[in-house]
Amino acid sequence: MKKNNKDIALSIKGIYKDFLLPHERKNSLKEYALHFSKPSYEKQHALEDISFEVQRGEFFGIVGRNGSGKSTLLKIIGGIYQPTKGSINVNGTLTPFIELGIGFNPELSGRDNVYLNGAILGLTRKETQNKYQEIVGFAELENFMDQKLKNYSSGMSVRLAFSIAMQAHNDILLIDEVLAVGDERFQRKSLEVFEQIKKEKKKTVIFVSHDMQTIQQFCDRAMVIHDSKLHFIGDSARAAMEYKKLNFPDTVQEITSDEYDSSRKDQRQGTGRARITKYEVLDEKGKQDNIISFGKSFSIKFHYETYEDLDNLVFGVSIKDKDGKAIYGPNTKETNEKINFKKGEHVVTMTVNENVISPGVYVIEAGLFDETQTICHDYVKIKNAITFVGLERHGYVYVQPKWTIE
Repeated sequence: MKKNNKDIALSIKGIYKDFLLPHERKNSLKEYALHFSKPSYEKQHALEDISFEVQRGEFFGIVGRNGSGKSTLLKIIGGIYQPTKGSINVNGTLTPFIELGIGFNPELSGRDNVYLNGAILGLTRKETQNKYQEIVGFAELENFMDQKLKNYSSGMSVRLAFSIAMQAHNDILLIDEVLAVGDERFQRKSLEVFEQIKKEKKKTVIFVSHDMQTIQQFCDRAMVIHDSKLHFIGDSARAAMEYKKLNFPDTVQEITSDEYDSSRKDQRQGTGRARITKYEVLDEKGKQDNIISFGKSFSIKFHYETYEDLDNLVFGVSIKDKDGKAIYGPNTKETNEKINFKKGEHVVTMTVNENVISPGVYVIEAGLFDETQTICHDYVKIKNAITFVGLERHGYVYVQPKWTIE
């Protein structure tokens, strides 16, 4: 279905950004006189052919290692840099949190800077006045507002700038690692603000961070930039995994398409009257993908071939960790499914409406049994069959509890 342009907050098409770096630098008039020559430059490709769209009300993440081009991209979106080539369409007004405190005057008091920065962000004096106590309270600077800003610590300045910026009326927020310089208490309060923004979906947020947990917690989607190019865009948990695979490959177990070697006795057993010939892991859209995000639905499709008619069968699946501990193990008898296979080819599909299993690479074991579950017609182990991605949590599963405090 074609998206309405009004639903798109930001559209980036074919963005390139180049910088010219001088090969040598002359720091004095004498050096210019002694070594007069036409300066030579090297072209640095900071961004190459970046295209994506962000939906209105979406929390969108941008990740990449230092020097990958992500902050350059954010500055292009914010109008600080002009692209070398490509187009940008912004549907709404922007508040760039790229460099908090731009416009602050260190010789003025904190109080005067609140009004000054508020005006820069488009707030009227009356609006700033009405929000003044809220701004100061959030920044926790009640006792410092009459001091000159030059006497503030960097953390105090950031807290004040963030508090002011959150009052802006703009539709799109650009945030570049501003939380990294705040203390733990301030970071926690800021994350609560993000949680509220995400819940209300009244603003579009484009968020750059190295913190993969924050990216997964808040972002609906995320993109990975690597060596100035777009490497991945999609589900934020999958983006976090792609980032780890690029930058910390030793911490990510490689996924294989190992469908099992039928000749290996440790992977297969049974009467041989039926055989699994193929399996597929499908995501919530029915697309084949063995990496499934937390909270998303998924299906596992097993293709069978039976060599004679078999009635009253029970089909079971077990999802196990790498140490062989069973995490999840449903079977068709539990829900009174009737399976009668004629000689030939068949498909059994198990669909799970919500994945609650913690991140990791898991083994799938599947078997076809008689109705007493004592005779096994075919049983296989499929290593590295499915990977679940999401926030790291304690334990194997996570189901949202309801807390009551008395």
